[in-house]
Amino acid sequence: MSFLSIAAPHAAEKTIEKSRFLTYAEHTAGEEEARAFLARVRQEHPQATHVCHAFVADRIGNLMRFSDDGEPQGTAGMPILGVLRARRLFECAVAVVRYFGGIKLGAGGLTRAYSGCAAECLDEAPLALWDECAELCVQADYSCVSALTRFLEGKCRVLSRDFAQRAQFVVAVRAQESAAFCAALADRLNGRAEICEQRRYFAPFPLDK
Repeated sequence: MSFLSIAAPHAAEKTIEKSRFLTYAEHTAGEEEARAFLARVRQEHPQATHVCHAFVADRIGNLMRFSDDGEPQGTAGMPILGVLRARRLFECAVAVVRYFGGIKLGAGGLTRAYSGCAAECLDEAPLALWDECAELCVQADYSCVSALTRFLEGKCRVLSRDFAQRAQFVVAVRAQESAAFCAALADRLNGRAEICEQRRYFAPFPLDK
């Protein structure tokens, strides 16, 4: 099952009533990765007044966590989580670091600040559709390399090329398209390619325009 998340880590900074807010967003596959991400943020900002966060650590929205980290209850972690849920982002963590500037924002101001920082960071973050992909190893004689290269263009992600006794390409395609891809490749090369699936995992694919 595919799901929407960010494709790469992103950070943003904003000053609100003299308080400095730094927001970090990252794709995190599982709670362990989310906790590791938060630990890195805390390590980078040991003098911060607050490091508030929220994350959705699975692909269906059952594993959600948040923290106000000393801010008044309900003014930080839950608003950040609300942004993630509204955008239907999964396997995604957001941390908002605050350096207090001396002016209190009140409950409403804090809620707007934390939700706004999360929203603005995610507005700028690269989004992707994460889908299960199949990693395939394709081996062929050198006489087939030109045809093989033309076939692969635009149809898959080429992860590596190796030219030893035979040409070897490692490519990744959407798992649901793997069978059709292999059949078409075998047909194009008249059965002269050896295709072996190595593993499956989730990877980001560009969103359709």
